[in-house]
Amino acid sequence: MNNIPLPVNRIYKDRLYKMIFNDKSELLKLYNAINGTSYENPEMLTITTLDNAIYMTIKNDLSFIIDMRLALYEQQSTVNPNLPLRFLMYITDIYSSYTRDMNLYSSAKVQIPQPSFVIFYNGSAAQPDRTEYLLSSLFCPATDEPALELKAIMLNINKGHNQKLMDACHTLRDYSEYVARIRIYSAELPLSDAVEKAITECIQENILRDFLLKNRAEAKAMSIYEYDEEKTMRMFREEAFEEGKIQATIEMCLDFNLPSDDILQRLMTKFQLSESQAQEYLDKYGASETAPSPNKDS
Repeated sequence: MNNIPLPVNRIYKDRLYKMIFNDKSELLKLYNAINGTSYENPEMLTITTLDNAIYMTIKNDLSFIIDMRLALYEQQSTVNPNLPLRFLMYITDIYSSYTRDMNLYSSAKVQIPQPSFVIFYNGSAAQPDRTEYLLSSLFCPATDEPALELKAIMLNINKGHNQKLMDACHTLRDYSEYVARIRIYSAELPLSDAVEKAITECIQENILRDFLLKNRAEAKAMSIYEYDEEKTMRMFREEAFEEGKIQATIEMCLDFNLPSDDILQRLMTKFQLSESQAQEYLDKYGASETAPSPNKDS
């Protein structure tokens, strides 16, 4: 029983990245590495991470103020162009809390911390070292002169990327190495065994050693959950893409007035579907109602 990892519920459990950098000392090192600063006192950080965000399934990972600069950090294993909008929601709540006791109707100017928005990407899909996402790219209709803008920078923290940043923050480099080993070992071992092997090796090689020794069981459970989540999300995207191709094929066949039996056969051959699966798609997209079936008496 002791070898069975505990389930990790995304609603109340932090991600591994967040758990590691919840430590103010580690968070300060990460901030210094990103910004080229040299702050030394972790107590300069005021944590502003939202405990309860707007949506229960959308949580603010890490945010803090240091020297009137507000940093918001998110870790992602998938590319999400909507993050600028999510950042806007987060910072609105943070600024609301920050100015709660200030008079916003005064003639005096209210001073608020200068924000920055960083996404740490460690998914399996290839991405450049650095990508910029703009809130204005989501506006419809588009405009060259947006009245509101928010810029988020995505940094690829997979092994082999952003080496200068990794050299400046060894904990981030170790986290990247740990994730890379899980991916490698999971290709040949059951996921639980792959995670256990990665943890054991990292402790032996002084990679996240203190953190893993202190939080071994929870780190293992989180790692299994996060890897499964990434794989499941990728599977859903692939399935959605495949279904889109099936729908397009059906619509093209209908445009050419092909009979249902011909469409059915084409779906089975092209997409390796069973007859019942192909029929489900025909029913779903209305082919059976609009395309005539051959060999029927008039």
